[in-house]
Amino acid sequence: MSKILVIGARGRAGSAAVAEARRRGHDVLGVVRTAGGTRADDGEAGGATADPVGGRGVDVRAAATVVGDVTDAGRIAELAAGRDAVIAGVYDGGAEFFPRAARALVEGLEKAGVRRLVWVGLASILPTADGTLLMGTDGYPRDYRSFFLAHQAALEVFATSDLDWVSLAPAGDFDHADPSAKGGYRVAPADAQALISYADFAVALADEADHPTRHRAAFGVLV
Repeated sequence: MSKILVIGARGRAGSAAVAEARRRGHDVLGVVRTAGGTRADDGEAGGATADPVGGRGVDVRAAATVVGDVTDAGRIAELAAGRDAVIAGVYDGGAEFFPRAARALVEGLEKAGVRRLVWVGLASILPTADGTLLMGTDGYPRDYRSFFLAHQAALEVFATSDLDWVSLAPAGDFDHADPSAKGGYRVAPADAQALISYADFAVALADEADHPTRHRAAFGVLV
């Protein structure tokens, strides 16, 4: 049994990761921005928090949760102490948020003595099959470029640290219409048309927290 900290546990990806890790029998502590509240409080719109993994019989509401700020290195160190790995699925609209969160994670996890970080990344900054970053392909939305670059800046912070980090993102996007499990996943180049359910993505997150196979780089996953 592993001890896993999930930051952003009320978001769609985070709650799916909590459920998948608990399904495996792990000791899971979820970190949320505010006591009570909804997914919107953790930066992701959504409805009920129960069982986002397609009827696998796990109630996310039964998992232990605490309030914490991912940009507070001291709080991260406190919550991560004694944990084997941290999964971080966080969101904020501000361009400075992601590098600030990354710096706090590096400082906090190093202080806690936790090396493994699984970061929920962004498809936009991943290379497509021909090597072009997805955000640079024809027809890809340009309105959120500062947001994309903020995610990239976070990875640059991790790259200068000693953490054993990995960034996982949907190769294209989440299947918002159906978050349930379709059956596994694979690593793939970025593809704007590719979809993966939250449940299948959570399997990838939990796998990399359980038994790390990818290190210090960003990867896209799809079914």
